Amino acid sequence: MPPIKCPLPRLLLACAVLAVLAALVLGGAGGAGARGSAARAAATLAYSHASAGVVQPQPAPHTCRARGTGLYELPDPGCTPGALNPAVSQADIASTICASGWTSRVRPPESVSEPEKFASMRAYGGHGYASEYEYDHLVPLELGGAVNDPRNLWPEPDYAAHSSYYLNPKDRLERALNRLVCDGRMQLAPAQRLIAGNWVAAYRTYG
Repeated sequence: MPPIKCPLPRLLLACAVLAVLAALVLGGAGGAGARGSAARAAATLAYSHASAGVVQPQPAPHTCRARGTGLYELPDPGCTPGALNPAVSQADIASTICASGWTSRVRPPESVSEPEKFASMRAYGGHGYASEYEYDHLVPLELGGAVNDPRNLWPEPDYAAHSSYYLNPKDRLERALNRLVCDGRMQLAPAQRLIAGNWVAAYRTYG
């Protein structure tokens, strides 16, 4: 789009407004488009009844592309937009996500999650050892994330050593948001949207 010319001084303000609007329109086709699609996905998170006891099919190999690098990668919003557990709502957090042992009760067994993890790594074109990735719930179990839906699981780059668990920035964010929700300082739904939409941005504020 060519520059907007303003021959008359009294029109400078109007032209400045037009220039800003033009920049917004042009910029929307770039990085803002990706951010917008992620935000729209987070605003419409689906509920999932996918069983934790059944190996779920994953996206086809090399069809998903993570954004970012290293420990601050974001999943592909088309493959992994996030999904929710219908057993969890704001009204029952005291007996679900805020109750001791909740995640252990609902987490799929390794016999289910391990083959899913390898298939998810192939979908994302993952390289290296499986131990370098955490098969991660985008909306975590401690925030009412779907327990075994491929829309809520992806191979997140991780520290290979389990002793470094709480150095992983997303794990730290999950713990922080769970405390905020369980302490009554944040509602459940906004916390779910924050972490599904862009967990890296949420980490800068809450991590």
